[in-house]
Order: sequence, then C-alpha cells, then structure tokens
Amino acid sequence: MGRARSQDNAEIRQLIDNWAIWRDAGDWERFATVWHPQDGWMNATWFQGPASEFIKVSRSGFENGVSILHFLGGHTADIAGDRAVAQTKMTINQRASVDGVEVDVVCTGRFYDFLSRENEQWKIVRRQPIYEKDRLDVVNPAMMLDLDPVLLGRFPSGYRHLGYVQTKSGFDVKEGLPGLTGTAVERLYADGAQWLDGTGN
Repeated sequence: MGRARSQDNAEIRQLIDNWAIWRDAGDWERFATVWHPQDGWMNATWFQGPASEFIKVSRSGFENGVSILHFLGGHTADIAGDRAVAQTKMTINQRASVDGVEVDVVCTGRFYDFLSRENEQWKIVRRQPIYEKDRLDVVNPAMMLDLDPVLLGRFPSGYRHLGYVQTKSGFDVKEGLPGLTGTAVERLYADGAQWLDGTGN
C-alpha cells in the first residue's frame, strides 16, 4: 500500500510539473494530455472554462507575444482511491506594457488541483489557483508608473497587481478569487473535501 501511494504521489507531481513546462514552452500537444479529456476545467484570473478552450487561447496568446511563466515549489497530494487533491506552491510571472511602461508582475500562491485516475493515468479535472501575494516592478528603474487606485482597488490583495496588469492588457479579470484566507478559499477547500469523499463533481 505504501509503495502504491508513493507511486501515485510521484505520478501526480510529474503531471503538475508537466503542466508548467509544456504550457510555458508552447508544447500544446503534450500540454493537452495533462487534462481530463472530457471534464478538464481551468480557472484563472483571466479565464474560466474548458481545458480545450484554455489551450486554444493560451496558444493564441503565446503566438502573439503574451509572456506568462510559471515556477513551482513545494507540493502535497491527498489521495482517495481514484481521486486526489494536490496543492503546489507556485509563482505566476507576467511581463507586459502598462501605459507604455514595461513591467514585471509576480504573484505567489498555490495551484489547487482536482485529479482523477483515468485508464491508470492521473489527469487534472479542475485547476483553481489560490492567489496569496503579488508585486509589481518596473523593468527599467529609470521609468515611472502611476497606478490608478480605483482599478487597483477592484481586486483582492492576493492578485491586485496581477489583475491590474492583465486588465490593462485587455483581459477580463475575475474578481473575488481565492486568496490565503476568506470565504472563497474556504469554499474551495470544502469542494476539495467533497471531491475526495466522492460527493462532489
């Protein structure tokens, strides 16, 4: 039992690593294989929808110079039969131009993933990032950037600057996404518990 659980953990971690590497490298055919083929669903600041559509819009952005990169850290997974919930520390790094000033925005948080085993292979059914903290830096220190406090205040502290930059870049950014604390992340944890005990979809 212990060896089987260890193998499951290793396979899930490999799947999460593959998501970041293949997505950021633009390896779209392999990126598609990490998702559940029917039920894969991606939630992000700028996108909520089926994984197949997420792949299309990510590819379009990649080919048009949108620079969003991911770095992964610590990882844990709770496994119950053919279902699992994984949490992986991550940072989202985006470079963009805001009002003619080139900036880097970095958001730290966790990927919270609902997974299922299909044909002896783990797949991502649903991904919901948890946004814990972010910051904004001007690439050229000689440049100055004045932020609109009204726009900045639309988003919670966990992705305030990321939401600002993405809105300025033309994305429709969702408000009220899970952060380190609060009702949104509590609902997410409840969904994860239901997924593991088989009562949630």
